[in-house]
Amino acid sequence: MIKVTLIGDSIRGIGYGKVVPKLLGEGFEVFQPNENCRFAKYTLRGLFDWEKDMRGSRIVHWNNGLWDVCDILGDGKLFTSDEEYVSNMLRVADILLKRYDKVIFATTTPVSLKNIYNKNENIKRFNDLIVPRLQEKGVIINDLYSTVITDLDRFICSDTIHLSEDGIEVCSKQVADIILKTAKELGDGSETKAVTVHTDGAPV
Repeated sequence: MIKVTLIGDSIRGIGYGKVVPKLLGEGFEVFQPNENCRFAKYTLRGLFDWEKDMRGSRIVHWNNGLWDVCDILGDGKLFTSDEEYVSNMLRVADILLKRYDKVIFATTTPVSLKNIYNKNENIKRFNDLIVPRLQEKGVIINDLYSTVITDLDRFICSDTIHLSEDGIEVCSKQVADIILKTAKELGDGSETKAVTVHTDGAPV
């Protein structure tokens, strides 16, 4: 039995996260937070809250981006600056790589051209900023952006940001496939990395 953790925003939560556990089958135990992991700094904080439930995971599949790259306040500024996004994402990556055997990052998915808060040019730019830095650290890349951008009308639903049923299907298969491939690379004899256990006095 291989334990897997899925971390990510609602592209996971109401999207591929509903399907991937079924596709992986009985040989896998899947944990995913019962909440939207939102922007990168929120996920960074969540690594404390979810630590006990993630314990024993061999593989973590993770995404952050849509919250960070949005101009939700309408002031022409993205929610997270380039520098802060990269810094937070690299910190998340460092923690995950220290605790778990394999870390997979899913690139941020594009949105409909009708979306008023997110622009695909910004999403692509954020992906381009972080992917090479993560690859340098040994993070495996699951390029969901390149899959979804091929047919936005088919893969994005009417709310202009979340995956449609077709989008969920294709992304779920891609996520499950890369997890299965990664699991084969673990080998039967590899050890699970130790996880630091916080004391009761740790900050909440």
